[in-house]
Amino acid sequence: MKLLEGDRALVTGARRGIGRAMAEAIEAEGARVYRADMNEADLATPQGASQLAEDAIRALGHVSIFVHCASPPRQEAKHMMAVNYAEWREMIAVNLDAAFILGQKLGAHMKENRVKGRMLITTSLHAESPRNLPHYSASKAGQTMLVKELARALGPYGIRVNAIVPGAIPGEGFKGLPGLEKTIPLGRLGKPSDVAAMAIAVLSERFGAYVTGASIVVDGGIALHNWIEPTPRQPL
Repeated sequence: MKLLEGDRALVTGARRGIGRAMAEAIEAEGARVYRADMNEADLATPQGASQLAEDAIRALGHVSIFVHCASPPRQEAKHMMAVNYAEWREMIAVNLDAAFILGQKLGAHMKENRVKGRMLITTSLHAESPRNLPHYSASKAGQTMLVKELARALGPYGIRVNAIVPGAIPGEGFKGLPGLEKTIPLGRLGKPSDVAAMAIAVLSERFGAYVTGASIVVDGGIALHNWIEPTPRQPL
């Protein structure tokens, strides 16, 4: 039997990168998937986020899995003094506000319908360390705490909520500098499929049944890098 047989999932940011890989993996494991992208759902407004929850419930009958991967485009190394307020608001709205609205609305839906639901929010290593993307980092730090609050509130109803924390995964939102893989203990950049594989494990009851409120890092060990060192250490 497939790991998510019979589940019905809403995945945001599902048209590209990690979101697409997650949607495809969830579908491959037997779930029906409602794929949402920023081009189709206006997650920058409370009305758009709320409408998306209603649309997914209507299309699927019920929602047992919610995965939030949507995030606005961002320009790498845009420091604190260069980000304007409109960029700040859009990032916070899509990453954090939409996660709150969808999590609250779908959590109520799962509770009322006695669905043993699961939620997974894609956060970032930026939640723990500034990297010249202040609007992105702040939104991801907020998501990390939102996951914990949702997990506490919904856990008594059998609903699990976790975060998945990707490392250096090249794509539309991230382009690594040349030689970045040399700073990663596992010696390579990540792929969306690396993140999707862990997502399936966490979402499944076979492997993730006792995991909630956690931030699960999938980064090849890049967060272990000592940023003070001018060059990476050589293998022993």
